[in-house]
Amino acid sequence: MRCAVRDKSVPKIPVSVIVVTRNEEARIVRCLQALQGFSEIWVVDSASTDNTVALAQKMNAKTRHFMWDGRYPKKRQWCLDHLPLAYDWVFFVDADEIVTPDLLREIAALDYTAAGYFVRARYVWAGRELHHGLKNNKLALFNRKRMAFPVVNDLDLPGMGEVEGHYQPVLKQAGKIGQLRSEMLHMIDDVKQWQTRHERYARWEAGMNARSAWPTENSIFRNLIKKIFRALPMRGAAAFAHSYFIRGGWRDGRAGFDFARARGAYYSRIAANDKARARPSV
Repeated sequence: MRCAVRDKSVPKIPVSVIVVTRNEEARIVRCLQALQGFSEIWVVDSASTDNTVALAQKMNAKTRHFMWDGRYPKKRQWCLDHLPLAYDWVFFVDADEIVTPDLLREIAALDYTAAGYFVRARYVWAGRELHHGLKNNKLALFNRKRMAFPVVNDLDLPGMGEVEGHYQPVLKQAGKIGQLRSEMLHMIDDVKQWQTRHERYARWEAGMNARSAWPTENSIFRNLIKKIFRALPMRGAAAFAHSYFIRGGWRDGRAGFDFARARGAYYSRIAANDKARARPSV
């Protein structure tokens, strides 16, 4: 695994990077080291009780405290609304993500004609970089004047809280959305912690399903695929087969199998929560 190391002779990229955190001292330095090629880096922290903020400040990131009031905007949109950002182009990076040198170069060479760009991330599962199987893909790089995070009916749902859930920012007006070729790394160092977090996410997703609260994404194809997948009776098995067989996760050996199985278990939990919500109370 390689992290991006900035060539000091190359101008920094005029993009405001935002990393939202809470108790991320184990990962924040690694994340920020790979972001030094950007002109502005913000770490927006939610009352960490560890050294996250101090470490971010040592890395010369700008820091801001965030306290959620239980309403919209949630954390990422709050950043867009309230931070004194130097640039209209923003790049949301999580503390468990690492920007690769290839991705850094691709962003530096962009013409920024689109309103935003999807960025893929390949998983690093318990120390093993997965080159196949499912890859995350999110609209993380965009122009804040042309896109925003939608308001959805989830404030009383368990499992997600202050951060926007598994949905993308949407266009404020008609525009083009691009896809970057290069990838980030999504680090899953603690598998048990990942599973615990996804148990919460499963409860939230089931609540979103019950309310049909999902926002309409910018891509007709993505909307269609997601609707079909959420209606499948055996989503867990389908998720496993997609990652392990269709996307070639078997080529990553035992790590590819373990990751595909974990993804299948996640969607099985969502389905179980769906059934529990649909069951009439006694």
